[in-house]
Amino acid sequence: MIKRRISQPIRIGDIIIGGNAPIIVQSMTKTDTRNITATVKQISQLQEYGCEIVRIAIPDMEAAQALYKIKKKTKIPIIADIHFDYRLALESLTNGADGLRLNPGNISNKEHITAIVTSARERHVPIRIGINAGSIPLDSSNKLPLPQRMVIIALEQVHLLENLDFNLIKVSLKAFDVETTIDAYNLIADKIPYPLHLGITEAGPSVTGKIRSAVGIGILLQHGIGDTIRVSLTSSPVEEVITAYEILKTLNLREYGPTLVSCPTCGRCDVNLMELTDKVQDKLHNIHKPLKIAVMGCVVNGPGEAKEADVGVACGKGKGVIFRKGKVVQTLEEKDILQGLFDEIDSLA
Repeated sequence: MIKRRISQPIRIGDIIIGGNAPIIVQSMTKTDTRNITATVKQISQLQEYGCEIVRIAIPDMEAAQALYKIKKKTKIPIIADIHFDYRLALESLTNGADGLRLNPGNISNKEHITAIVTSARERHVPIRIGINAGSIPLDSSNKLPLPQRMVIIALEQVHLLENLDFNLIKVSLKAFDVETTIDAYNLIADKIPYPLHLGITEAGPSVTGKIRSAVGIGILLQHGIGDTIRVSLTSSPVEEVITAYEILKTLNLREYGPTLVSCPTCGRCDVNLMELTDKVQDKLHNIHKPLKIAVMGCVVNGPGEAKEADVGVACGKGKGVIFRKGKVVQTLEEKDILQGLFDEIDSLA
């Protein structure tokens, strides 16, 4: 069992982060925030797939002001992503942001930060100190390894907020390079009590981004580090949420939605298992209950895996044996396997 790092809990909207709370899944909208209809639609879609907190970009005042209407039409907590202009943070707070993400690489003026902290403290709104390797400020520590520089800057910001009597803090230290990211989080983990948000920034398109994120985030979670995660993909934000839950389920850190077990197929497979598995996967996206579903293609591991699942099928030559909770419930022709599986899954879900 993974022993998680102890962190000081904070609340973003109605979601608790840190302490004994589950590791929270986040994503970020990819719409123009000023387009309220499109942004609300995407947030609703993300929530449908299990996203618990969503971040939105605030590039200008119009976007900050749009936050008010977006909040009225959505239910999950919203974090305003702020860069360069501290006034966008103040306007976002006025319009109901549940949290802020600040980048010390482009907002560093102490007076500006003080104004933001004062407003956030009055509203009990947490601030994430979001360090990105690609936008860290230049200073005298530039000769140090990148992970150490990231940690130094993060600690400077933490101490600044603490000196302003503010402790509703969350920290992230993201890089594209997985090793850099892991080193940075390991360096800071025992230096602060605050929750840590994990991610591999600019991870890339769907396939490579998922791999990079799973390796980096997975290693840190295995070390007990991390209170929230976001998988950053050049793809649909829904894929980010699905991937995040798969990482958590793989490490037995969260139960959310079904887990699909399927064999890779080989020359022993006598049914179209790839097509069957794809259709089952599409079906499972609409189910939130944690179930184990097995779709197996031959008699080598098929019966054993299918018996261990809540619902499973072990396929043979043109046929499939349907299992439920380890017991055979029916044997079907290949053309009827999919509907038979769906019926059993529906009865449990």
